[in-house]
Amino acid sequence: MSRYTGPSWKQSRRLGISLSGTGKELSRRPYAPGQHGPNSRGKKSEYGLQMAEKQKLRFTYGLNERQFRNMFMRASKIKEGKHGVNFMILLERRLDNVVYRLGLATTRRQARQLVNHGHVTVDGKRVDIPSYEVEVGQVIGIREKSKNNSSIKEAVESALGRPAFVSFDDEKLEGSLSRLPEREELNPEIDEALVVEYYNKLL
Repeated sequence: MSRYTGPSWKQSRRLGISLSGTGKELSRRPYAPGQHGPNSRGKKSEYGLQMAEKQKLRFTYGLNERQFRNMFMRASKIKEGKHGVNFMILLERRLDNVVYRLGLATTRRQARQLVNHGHVTVDGKRVDIPSYEVEVGQVIGIREKSKNNSSIKEAVESALGRPAFVSFDDEKLEGSLSRLPEREELNPEIDEALVVEYYNKLL
């Protein structure tokens, strides 16, 4: 299954969660799109709830099914901590997500595009792989040639705040993952236990 590239607002309304993190998608019409939208969310089966939670998490970080499942399997091999939480932490360590958390992009989609187009550096070296796994302490910055990019400037200026597990220097346009996030600092609308249950039945 390929990565979803359709309208993100429709997907947010279908899943009942703001995939952009802004909440704008659900502020006016907090129901699924389509003719029967307001009345389409009936009671779901146990499998339906697990599937929906998996889709929420997958679409939030913008991964295709294969990438998502492979990362889930990697998380299962981490001995310390809970499987679901370890999985979410691995997702948070993706380069595109860290760029978004630093406020260099307003959405994860925009952050992925910045990385793909070669605007982002890690410890001074250009990295154009969105799935690159960031280590604690690595410096994420913007290439010198890209520092006047209007979308990056607008994103930094409009950033309302950054999570406590990242640090950022507005003047240098660079920051880092200061530490791994705690579960309380991640999306409270996601029930990762349901995602674990979903894959445990399949694998």
